Amino acid sequence: QVQLVESGGDLVQPGASLTLSCASSNRNFSEYAMAWFRQTPGKERVFVGSITRAGGIRYYADTVKGRFTISRDNTKNTMYLQMDRLKSEDTALYYCASSSATASEFRNGAATIDSWGQGTQVTVSS
Repeated sequence: QVQLVESGGDLVQPGASLTLSCASSNRNFSEYAMAWFRQTPGKERVFVGSITRAGGIRYYADTVKGRFTISRDNTKNTMYLQMDRLKSEDTALYYCASSSATASEFRNGAATIDSWGQGTQVTVSS
């Protein structure tokens, strides 16, 4: 069973930046598309962004496009989410996920998730 571990969540003020990490135990990390999702209490988990296996193509939800950047380092089996100009509505529990499907299938809701992380809390508040 592949283990994904998110870290980097914190309490920050509006307008601040924060970087989340997702470390994978999968030695074949580079063979999987990866994605970030987020969830607030009482609501469904929603797509934030995804990245292809080699990291060359990224997809983003409209709500974060231009502010968030996904990257990955396949030599470290780690994916990142750089979040800039944070807003209060970005407050959520952030999860990473892996799939043997494509990054675009993550965006379209068609990806079968192989593994989920446990989540890391991001709170944006003054």
